Amino acid sequence: MASTKEWFETVAEAQRRAKKRLPKSVYMALVAGSEQGVTADDNVAAFREIGFRPHIADLPRERAQATTVLGQDISFPVIISPTGVQAVSPEGEVAVARAAAGADTAMGLSSFASRAVEDVAAANPKTFFQIYWVGDKDTILQRVERARNAGAKALIVTLDWSFASRRDWDSPMIPEKVDLKAMLRFAPEGITRPKWVIDFLRHGGIPDLTCPNLAKPGEPAPTFFGAYYEWMTTPLPTWEDVAWLREQWDGPFAVKGIQHPDDARRAVDAGATAISVSNHGGNNLDGTPASIRACPPSPRPSATRSRCSWTAASAGAPTSPRPWPSGPRPS
Repeated sequence: MASTKEWFETVAEAQRRAKKRLPKSVYMALVAGSEQGVTADDNVAAFREIGFRPHIADLPRERAQATTVLGQDISFPVIISPTGVQAVSPEGEVAVARAAAGADTAMGLSSFASRAVEDVAAANPKTFFQIYWVGDKDTILQRVERARNAGAKALIVTLDWSFASRRDWDSPMIPEKVDLKAMLRFAPEGITRPKWVIDFLRHGGIPDLTCPNLAKPGEPAPTFFGAYYEWMTTPLPTWEDVAWLREQWDGPFAVKGIQHPDDARRAVDAGATAISVSNHGGNNLDGTPASIRACPPSPRPSATRSRCSWTAASAGAPTSPRPWPSGPRPS
């Protein structure tokens, strides 16, 4: 079926449309890729090295891709990985959650999201809340309790951020908030993308660059850069901290950002029920391997106690699912 105005069939087509619709600086912020973009490119290239070798007879009468991930039944083995600051659309993560629910799959919600966990969980009951180690334990526990009360079905802790975020191709300027000064600066870009601007005006507002899921009780939501500063100044977690966090959550618990077999073992020892092999979509430490390349060496002993998934944020990833290589099967 060919793509239409209301529907498209590939991620690559979605990226082409985004490039035409979004202001240049907004689009470039989404494309991401730190430093030279070696890891971001490899996330795509690695998939091209994996092919099919199918059987041709005695096949099941009915094809089925349904599976379970973090305790939730989904129609096919792909979920929405948590991605922060989706304020490029008025509905942001709520629209993504609704689309995921329409496809009967799960929604990963970043703690740096532009929409509240309560709104996203209402749009998709199969919501997994992702958290960074930001703030002290009391603050972290408050965010965990909020996600639980909102109906999040699983907790994901992301540990793979190194704050090495320089870009050889030049980072676009991202304002801390969309005030008059920012609007004047970006007006030339907005004029060239009137449909994007009108869409926000129809929804009665302008892009909100705050992080509502990181708001402390009784305080306004911090701006993205305010939350980022708190993150940068928080001492790095230990495996004992991960084990403590796991004790605070009585449901499925995943550790995201695994690249090394030793860390896979340590995550399982800390109580993880799943691990996510991830390089942050190539938007973190450049030079790390594509997530799919890191999967074969993952230790089989961990696979007997924990489920495994991988993430690769790129428009060039294949439309069709590729065979799982040696090692643990995806959740």
